[in-house]
Amino acid sequence: MFGDILQKFVEKSPATVMVRGLLERLLNPEALDRWFEATAQAQYTRDILFSSLVGLMLQIVCRTQASVHAAYRHAEIAASIVSVYAKLRGVELATSQGLVRHIGREAQTLIETMKGGRPAQLPGYRLKYLDGNCLAASEHRLKPLRTTAAGALPGKSLVVFDPQLGLAVDVFPCADGHAQERALLGAVADTVAPGEVWVADRNFCVAGFLHAINQRQAFFIIRQHGGLTTKPLEAMRRAGTSDTGAVHEQAVQLDSPTGERWSLRRITVTLKRKTRNGDTALVILTNLPLAVADAMTIAACYRSRWGIETAFQKLECHLNSEIETLGYPQAALFAFCLALVAFNLYAVVMAALRTAHATQTIDETVSEYYLAGEIATTMTGLSIAVPEQEWTSLAQTSPEQFAAWLLDLASHVDLRKLRKTTRGPKKPPTPRTRFKGQPHVSTAKLLAQSRRSTA
Repeated sequence: MFGDILQKFVEKSPATVMVRGLLERLLNPEALDRWFEATAQAQYTRDILFSSLVGLMLQIVCRTQASVHAAYRHAEIAASIVSVYAKLRGVELATSQGLVRHIGREAQTLIETMKGGRPAQLPGYRLKYLDGNCLAASEHRLKPLRTTAAGALPGKSLVVFDPQLGLAVDVFPCADGHAQERALLGAVADTVAPGEVWVADRNFCVAGFLHAINQRQAFFIIRQHGGLTTKPLEAMRRAGTSDTGAVHEQAVQLDSPTGERWSLRRITVTLKRKTRNGDTALVILTNLPLAVADAMTIAACYRSRWGIETAFQKLECHLNSEIETLGYPQAALFAFCLALVAFNLYAVVMAALRTAHATQTIDETVSEYYLAGEIATTMTGLSIAVPEQEWTSLAQTSPEQFAAWLLDLASHVDLRKLRKTTRGPKKPPTPRTRFKGQPHVSTAKLLAQSRRSTA
């Protein structure tokens, strides 16, 4: 099935071969350029193909190259680096958003074909996590930024995650780094489909957004914002005790923006420990019927929302999702969206591992940090050693054939090399009271004193 050189990579780093195959399958240059021509609104291709731009930026996002200049030197682009930067700052936000949606749909097809999704928290309903991400301040390279002392924010976005598939399925980018996240909720509401359950933090607890979800025959599990007024319709009743604290429930009344009054369920979790913001309770609103999910289930679904913050941490830790040298909002947001694309490639790999190693708890034992590190260190050698023509057939295979190819590779992955390193409970920090006021001490002398005192 594989050539001699590729077979060696299969034996040593099958996960890297999987990612390279996914790049050929999902980001095939010819197919990607056709997609761009059909999607782009104002931007067009002259000297730099869209696929070339994606390939160049993915090297930086996946940490195989350190910067745009470094990636450009290794790329076969018949245009100057100035033209590359001009192309980057011209990428339309709709193109960046569309690419995430396109790759998300393709990845979903593969995961479902492999049967690699996680068990549903609410069988028969599709959960979606919604959260915002503000890009870190960029360097002051642009002329209007050189005299500013404040951090320059190149943009923000709302990201939608599917926890069952482990995918970033949608993104709503915004070039204004100071814009309110709530200003993007109208665009989000337009994508809500019947039967979905949207889970979000209190920043998105807006009456208009809740009403829009309900009008589309969908559901929400959203933490109540202090500025949203509800009227209790009954006394609180205890529903049980979760891992985080006692759970109570009551029916409340909410007025819609059109003046309509409707009844919701309010679940309150009295926390055993305060949150980092000092909150002692979580108040959650939902329109899910009791027959679908009781209060304990609602609380568990909201608690699992914290997984989206873990996803953002993975983007920051494993991938270069915020490139501080990119000051133009379109360029910075394009890089962030490509990080979401790369995140989805890893999600397909994890789904293949869950299916191929069904007896293992992949999500609990496999470290995506080690997985990303192995791929980053091996990908360059794989690209050099294996001819391009060995990959081209993967773009033409059916989803079933490609899924079988992924599962075959996943069965060769040595999970021991990717096992998470667990640590015990954190110890309280030791007070540093010695040598206060001194600029430095000699480590060798202190070690010698310690040895003498314990001898």
